[in-house]
Amino acid sequence: MQLDAQPPLRPVESMTQPNTHQPPRSLTRSRTASLGRSLGLLCVALSMAACSTVKYNTLEKFGIHKRDILVDNVEDARDAQKDAQEQFKDALERFGSVVQIEETDLKKAYDRLNDEYEDSVDAAEDVSEEIDEVQEVAEDLFDEWRDEITLYTDDTLRRDSEAKLRETQNRYAELEKSMRASEKSMGPVLATMRNNVLYLKHNLNAQAIGALQNTYGGLQTDVDRLIEQMNQSIERSNRFIEDMRNG
Repeated sequence: MQLDAQPPLRPVESMTQPNTHQPPRSLTRSRTASLGRSLGLLCVALSMAACSTVKYNTLEKFGIHKRDILVDNVEDARDAQKDAQEQFKDALERFGSVVQIEETDLKKAYDRLNDEYEDSVDAAEDVSEEIDEVQEVAEDLFDEWRDEITLYTDDTLRRDSEAKLRETQNRYAELEKSMRASEKSMGPVLATMRNNVLYLKHNLNAQAIGALQNTYGGLQTDVDRLIEQMNQSIERSNRFIEDMRNG
């Protein structure tokens, strides 16, 4: 049994890429989101560097500094990983149910599995995009911090600031390492899901169900590993957020 012509499945993208007064958190996040949308329109006509400069200068006029933006972005990346966990759990449950179905329900099974695969790709892309935004703002923050250290005329204050910069960079490096490991863990899961969806698409018969049964155990192991890796990244994100707020 063959499906009618269907649009090609989406490919699995590579999962590895490389202030003393602060506004209330809810106000900061809502301001940042609203201003970010407006600035995004302007950035279409600007280079990346010019876009970043305009964005930061505008946000700072509203009392929102790079440090605030970084914390917001880490929160967004953390939340995207939580959403991805739920999506991959749902997808695994759906794959588990398919191996129990009757052959007459294979067309419906394919549609459902393909939907879960597409949703999982979306969730993975959201995670990657949020982590990339965290990295971009962190690099800009550290560049600015290093430049401003040269402006000190008091040696004691300069050394203290240099020590705090190193400490913050070290904490961030551990966070980014954990987030990238979390991001990378999605790759094997997406690859297995895509292989199974493709095979089911091309072979709507009992043989296809047998193939899914053979790979389900490995998929479950990969999802469990993914969830554990994300839990570690989420916990490290929470610690980083707390440290930045208290620092």
